[in-house]
Amino acid sequence: MIRDGLTVYQQIRNDIISNELKQNEKLTEAKLAKKYNVSRTPIREAIKQLEIEYFIRDGYVFIPTSEEYRDIFEMRILLETHALSKACTVYTKEDLLELKSYTEIDINQEDEETIIATNDLFHQKIIKATNNQFILETYQKLKSYIYLFSKTVIDKRRPGLIEEHKEIVEAMIDHDNKQAIHLLEEHLKKDLEFSLYYLINNTSK
Repeated sequence: MIRDGLTVYQQIRNDIISNELKQNEKLTEAKLAKKYNVSRTPIREAIKQLEIEYFIRDGYVFIPTSEEYRDIFEMRILLETHALSKACTVYTKEDLLELKSYTEIDINQEDEETIIATNDLFHQKIIKATNNQFILETYQKLKSYIYLFSKTVIDKRRPGLIEEHKEIVEAMIDHDNKQAIHLLEEHLKKDLEFSLYYLINNTSK
């Protein structure tokens, strides 16, 4: 059954992340249509999208190894640091103020989905600086894994998460482009290592 406010795609993605849909379970259109009480058409589209995003492979949930997680994240780091180098050059004062507004959330007060959405807006704002459709499409293919890592670091309240966003923006405002890029790379690496601890332990149970 689809929960209120979620698309079929989001529900299937979330059920993969929560391990409700397991790695050895064949994900047929008929089975999923019955499970979520919808027609096969939205199921087919959701599966297609999740295959593009590497969440489903050959009809089964794809659970990466730690090395594959690292490979996926390496691509994200390359794309975002490249994007930030562009942002440091082309973003106006208004752009920086918008980016800064996404760092003013109180991680101890807001609900998890609001924090995840705000975190996503911060990183989406950076990647949009490329103004390159091919890069943006490649980044979109990582959408589910970006959500997975964001959900993990926010659910487990990784120390320094929002503070690191603030430091990146401050470096950009100070025109210290090299420092901003370094801070972003370190930020993403911390997300990776923090998340891997929980993701690998979870899948090994």
